[in-house]
Amino acid sequence: MAKAGALDLASGLGGKIDKKEVLSAVEQYEKYHVYYGGEEEARKANYTDMVNKYYDLVTSFYEFGWGESFHFAPRWEGESLRESIKRHEHFLALQLSLKPGMKVLDVGCGIGGPLREIARFSSTSVTGLNNNEYQITRGTELNRLAGVDKICNFVKADFMKMPISENSFDAVYAIEATCHAPDALGCYKEILRVLKPGQYFAAYEWCMTDSFDPKNKNHQKIKAEIEIGDGLPDIRSTRQCLEALKLAGFEVVWEKDLAVDSPVPWYLPLDRSRFSISSFRLTAVGRFITRNMVKALEFLGLAPEGSQRVSSFLEQAAEGLVEGGRKEIFTPMYFFLARKPTAEAH
Repeated sequence: MAKAGALDLASGLGGKIDKKEVLSAVEQYEKYHVYYGGEEEARKANYTDMVNKYYDLVTSFYEFGWGESFHFAPRWEGESLRESIKRHEHFLALQLSLKPGMKVLDVGCGIGGPLREIARFSSTSVTGLNNNEYQITRGTELNRLAGVDKICNFVKADFMKMPISENSFDAVYAIEATCHAPDALGCYKEILRVLKPGQYFAAYEWCMTDSFDPKNKNHQKIKAEIEIGDGLPDIRSTRQCLEALKLAGFEVVWEKDLAVDSPVPWYLPLDRSRFSISSFRLTAVGRFITRNMVKALEFLGLAPEGSQRVSSFLEQAAEGLVEGGRKEIFTPMYFFLARKPTAEAH
């Protein structure tokens, strides 16, 4: 797992946003959210701008804390965070029955950590689709360093309208990415279109579970914290995702919230009450050190003004994620495997 140092973190803060404009971008991003009077409809209408700003602002923080794969994973006792993340990616490849020579699409690929792991694990050619220029630039460099640039590439595009011909890919997957879509049905329809008939789509979705009570103020607060801290227009329920998948035209092979049976809680790396050497930068102590380091870098002019604000809403997200996980009202790993019918119904 790549571990960016303090200066790497500082140089990447703000992504492609001009360093003088970072604070303004933070303020614009925050205004989309409930905490600052924002409306869900405005977040959905402006999701491209909101999500792009979010990833420009947070990618360096993510890479600093998580490495190259920005996602959670079910975890066994005695298993490190890094091992669980790799196993979670391998599980997806196995569910899709990936074989050498297949063309695979990673929808919302981040900087390509899972893409590189899955390509090496399955000997397939993986294309990462991402609408954030900074992440693609970073991912392209990491592909080169990993020696997978001949079999892996990126396409800069919106997953709601992909510039890809229909029936192009042998398999499609998404890891904690299509939660950014303003409309799950529209997103899944696009995925169905580019997938070859008879082939499979697998995903890990961020969802509110059946235990979420939309009338409960505390539940509402947790949901809002996750939305602002993770660049989400809304968080759908597992039922809504499943329904959208079927309406899009997919045959659902199987689906399950993988968080339910995880021996180690998925939110453990972010839990303030626990300490871990293997994921130190995500612990309370690690986050305290990062927060003060960012404060010092911003004071010295090595990090753009507004960096502390980004660090702050990521901390807010971490609190929401841990509480959502503890109360079992939120999951980052609602898994489904779905198949595109061989003959689409007319």
